[in-house]
Amino acid sequence: MKVAELFVKCLEAEGVEYVFGVPGEENIDLMDALKDSSIDFIVTRHETSAAFMAGTYGRLTGKPGVCLATLGPGATNLLTGVANANMDRAPLVAITGQAGLNRQHKESHQYYDLVAMYEPVTKWNAQIKTGEITPEVVRKAFQVAGKEKWGATHIDLPEDVAGMEVISAPIQPTERPHTEASRNTIERATEMIKRAEHPIILAGDGINRQRAKEEMRKFVDTSKIPVVHSFMGKGTVSWENDLSLLTAGIGGKDYIDCGFGSSDLIITIGFDMAEYPPKNWNPEGTTPIIHVDTEEAETDEFYPVVLNVLGDIKANLEQLTETVGNQERDIKWTADVRRKTLDELAAFKEDTNFPVKPQKIIADLREVMGEKDIAISDVGAHKMWMARLYHTYEPDTCLISNGLASMGVAVPSAIAAKMVNPELNVVAVCGDGSFQMTGAELETAVRLNLPIIVLMWRDGGYGLIEWHQMKKFDRASYIKFGNPDFGQLAKAYGFEAMEITKAEELKPALEKAVAMNKPVFIDCPVDYSENMKLTEKLGDIIC
Repeated sequence: MKVAELFVKCLEAEGVEYVFGVPGEENIDLMDALKDSSIDFIVTRHETSAAFMAGTYGRLTGKPGVCLATLGPGATNLLTGVANANMDRAPLVAITGQAGLNRQHKESHQYYDLVAMYEPVTKWNAQIKTGEITPEVVRKAFQVAGKEKWGATHIDLPEDVAGMEVISAPIQPTERPHTEASRNTIERATEMIKRAEHPIILAGDGINRQRAKEEMRKFVDTSKIPVVHSFMGKGTVSWENDLSLLTAGIGGKDYIDCGFGSSDLIITIGFDMAEYPPKNWNPEGTTPIIHVDTEEAETDEFYPVVLNVLGDIKANLEQLTETVGNQERDIKWTADVRRKTLDELAAFKEDTNFPVKPQKIIADLREVMGEKDIAISDVGAHKMWMARLYHTYEPDTCLISNGLASMGVAVPSAIAAKMVNPELNVVAVCGDGSFQMTGAELETAVRLNLPIIVLMWRDGGYGLIEWHQMKKFDRASYIKFGNPDFGQLAKAYGFEAMEITKAEELKPALEKAVAMNKPVFIDCPVDYSENMKLTEKLGDIIC
């Protein structure tokens, strides 16, 4: 059989359901082999979108998502989405077509060294130079991508190698090793936790990656330690839990930072430093940290680890729950922090100002969405508001890219999320800037008959950049742009389209969109004057 056929058999052995991508000349052998396989190839309108979809599939299923592009511009387009998955700790395997081995030694049409190009943005990558190594390369790519911490890997397949004849067979996946912290380490952690007067937990996405929600919640409920969530750790503990201090990371001093400031021990669990720099929440670098994760943390002067509790997060939380036991702590201060943040959202539920205020949009969205429904935030000013005020009941129900944080992620991710969870409502929350970067994937959603909802916050500019410009310079520069008629554009792609003309229309529009069970686009003008009001408000907080 051809190497391309063997390659596809290896993908099948890994349990691959979908490959997202754009075909090209240099991967036609692979495309033809996929035609006869059990794998569905999902044609996307841009390679970056394909990688966004694969990353979201990986994050939600725990199995590496797979994306594909041809050489040259296809591979460079794919690169951004691969880098996004890698920094967001989403398991992904990227496949690129490549020029034949017979022309890689010289200047050649569309040829770049893709192994060198992808090296900085992947955990591992390789080129298949002989057909016999195909099973090893594919198996290792999936093994490394799915190993904690999850991330991206890359396989480069030259066109002449893909067409070669080979006699070989896939290597079957094996069970991953299970490790736990030593009993001595658990005992040391227990002593420190019991001795601390004001401990606080910073919960990251590693808890969700390890599917350790139940173990985490038991530990919190017995230890009585308040929990702050990173953007990507949202939902680890339900927002309704009195020990939940909701979400931190918007920048500047927030109510929650007062909790960090008064803490004498910070327990980070599944925390990824790329999300939320320690300097922002441990500015003196003096509060000691117990680091509970699958591997040691990056070295950082503001992250003074006094004890590493490494290994399987579920197992280690179970051990800590047992040894720490039921604790009694004074947690009255957490109620004050929660009240201030929750009141801020409640105060805007009935707001009738137009354009619609961010707080009002989120309040309406939260009321319409079920506890397990999925909201996916793109990157922009709306992301900061969603992270801070869209409160979650469950993990992975508010997906926020906060590693590489690439604009354009929401619509492709909503498509993948709906494929994985067809029974849930899925809403892509994006700005008019980020939507235009991957908006062509509306066609993909319609073609696949996926009833996603796109809720666009329209302000005619790059609102987050303007927010930063105003904070630093008190003036904005080069952030405004023109827009098409979004309603007509969405209809041209096959979406139902609604435009909000007054604040009172938003919640009924969302309810109608959910009831329609078809692709729906909602154009909602937003009042981003609230950005600077929030900056001033946070600046006035005194702990």
